[in-house]
Amino acid sequence: MLLKRLLFPDQAGAVLVASAPRQRVHWTDRIAHLGLLAVAALLLVGLIGPLLALLAQAFRPTSGDSSHWGAFVSYLGSPALLQSLGHSVFVSVLVVLLTLPLAFGFAYALTRSMMPLKGLFRTISLLPLLAPSLLSAISLIYWFGNQGMAKDFWLALGFDGIYGASGIVLAECFAVFPHTLMILVTALSLADARLYEAADALGTTRWRRFFTITLPGARYGLISAAMVTFTLVITDFGVPKVVGGDYNVLATDVFKLVIGQQDFQRGAVVALLLLAPAVLTFVVDHFVQRRQMALLSARAVALVPRRAPGFDALMTAYCGLIAALMLAMFGMAVFASFVSFWPYNLSLSLQHYTMGLVDAELGDALINSLKLAASTALIGPVVVFIGAYLMEKTRGLDALRPLLRLMAMLPMAVPGLVLGLGCIFFFNAPGNPLNGLYQTFALLVLCTVVHFYTTGHLTLVTALKAIDPEFEAVSASLKVPFYRTFWRVTLPICLPALIDVSRYFFVNAMTTISAVVFLYTPNSKLASVAILNLDDAGEIGPASAMAVLIVATSTVVSLLYMALSAWAQRRTQAWRAPAH
Repeated sequence: MLLKRLLFPDQAGAVLVASAPRQRVHWTDRIAHLGLLAVAALLLVGLIGPLLALLAQAFRPTSGDSSHWGAFVSYLGSPALLQSLGHSVFVSVLVVLLTLPLAFGFAYALTRSMMPLKGLFRTISLLPLLAPSLLSAISLIYWFGNQGMAKDFWLALGFDGIYGASGIVLAECFAVFPHTLMILVTALSLADARLYEAADALGTTRWRRFFTITLPGARYGLISAAMVTFTLVITDFGVPKVVGGDYNVLATDVFKLVIGQQDFQRGAVVALLLLAPAVLTFVVDHFVQRRQMALLSARAVALVPRRAPGFDALMTAYCGLIAALMLAMFGMAVFASFVSFWPYNLSLSLQHYTMGLVDAELGDALINSLKLAASTALIGPVVVFIGAYLMEKTRGLDALRPLLRLMAMLPMAVPGLVLGLGCIFFFNAPGNPLNGLYQTFALLVLCTVVHFYTTGHLTLVTALKAIDPEFEAVSASLKVPFYRTFWRVTLPICLPALIDVSRYFFVNAMTTISAVVFLYTPNSKLASVAILNLDDAGEIGPASAMAVLIVATSTVVSLLYMALSAWAQRRTQAWRAPAH
């Protein structure tokens, strides 16, 4: 009766008569099939086409050499490649080794202690998500650079300076910490309390219980977090560009070859090399996630932490230290953006904001970023939700569905630099009928939507799988068009998840740089790219001011999204509340 009231509000009092399932009306099936084909076409144009164009460019015969492997042989034989590859792997592994235990301790405190201020610590830990990775690098320059406030302390630790491997590692640890933390919090939240009760009954010590129950139970989460962290670091472009100095990595090599030397073929070769470790870690992470799902038991009992004053105080101190370091990074960037002339005149003024937004006319860049983020936050969730719904809740086109699922998962394994460079080769090809999209704002939106497609897809598929297929079956038996079931049942139930996906698109579109650094034009310059250009020009004060503006914008919009999500919870999720 609930379903009939939702689908036929004017016939709420009618008696629901069971009938045998019948075939759906053919024209509604055709609408669903057209929708699937449209989503597939979007991913073909925005993802598969650029990747194929990148492959074609990398394997194009070079002048004087008819072999398709000429560019690879030439570049693989250069010592510079091996050096950049070694640097990339070294800093990525080091960041994993540092970030993983730090984030695990933080996640352990959040899930296994009764420490106070959990919400505050969790909020502070997620702050890097609202900022471009450039902000952490800029803040490090003010802390430990040649004129940094704590330069002597950094030198006393034995480092030559902040520019190089040490600066990259430190800035990346800050930038990727929340990504690692979210995975580990999820892994530690899935503990079965019965195992710990049995250990207590046997008199097992806390440390033995940790090494025999906690760590084995979270091992898949640890592996997944390590893989994701490694991928984020090895494909990041912003941090090495700002504090890398002469310490070359693969991501900066791509930028230098394409922008500096206009050597697109060698840039394509390096991009493919950058794609390889990302794909490998993606495959491992996907395998680990499948194994993690198999470990869940229907009889598991949720673990509720018990109060332990000494342990809780220790966890509070640890989380307070991590939160203080994060606030120091953010606080320095904010403080420096208001300083008149670092380090000689520390009086506060708005001259960096004036210089950046007015004198350098970068206010347009911030507006362009807002336009891109708003467009992505509106178009992205709609496209992703339609694709996820049609794959999960409709039938037909069975041969297309596995390919569409593969294309929906592939963007997670494609670094932004690789996708952006592929878009240049694909959309700038003279014979491509879509050539008109090149150097347009629409291409920026398309690239950004495709780049962040996978996370939104997984989120909405999870929400859709929670809805019983019986809704669609009964609707079909009542000869109700699928779009009416979608509008009255599916959409209201999934609305909170849809809002979260929209916020995810907005924040990432505001902060991304790698996916768009090759695609912007003088008329569509973005705020994140403006930070990079200001840093190249030595205007680090205005660069920090622009980074702070991005954080402030992302924070305000995130708060608005939180209010919208709370409203959606009240209006569409009342059925979840227990009956009185």
